[in-house]
Amino acid sequence: MTIELASSRGRCCAALVSFHRRAERLLASIPQSLPLLALRIGLAIPFFKSGLTKWDGFLTLSTGARFLFEQEFKLHIFGSQFPYPMPLTMAAAAGIAEIVLPLLLVLGLFTRYAALGLLAMTAVIQLTIPEGWANFHLPWAAMALTLVVYGGGRIALDPFLTIHRD
Repeated sequence: MTIELASSRGRCCAALVSFHRRAERLLASIPQSLPLLALRIGLAIPFFKSGLTKWDGFLTLSTGARFLFEQEFKLHIFGSQFPYPMPLTMAAAAGIAEIVLPLLLVLGLFTRYAALGLLAMTAVIQLTIPEGWANFHLPWAAMALTLVVYGGGRIALDPFLTIHRD
């Protein structure tokens, strides 16, 4: 009886190992460009949506953006709070960056630079809203850093910018 049980366990274990190996090969065959595309889109969406709230028309800052940058937002540095320098300029710069950089990401155009810009913005947002680190800023920073390191992949416009010299 124990020999049959051991044999049965051995076959079950071997089948599980075989399944695991096949699943690993299948998952490893996913082209890197697909998750990079997903990261580009996933990072672009929250920034683009935020950028839309900053405008009441072409280059006209919304009342809400003006209020936030002039009254509400403070930089939390070394245990102290400091008002934003040049708050309306900062609001306009943030609003432009939150529209342009996500569009570049989705297109896969200048991906590394766009992701680096969003990584820098995430750092400033962290200084502004320190409580958001675990839920928002850490995932954004991880996505942006991944795109800075790996680029946008083949499903992007970046590969077309490469000049091939013979």
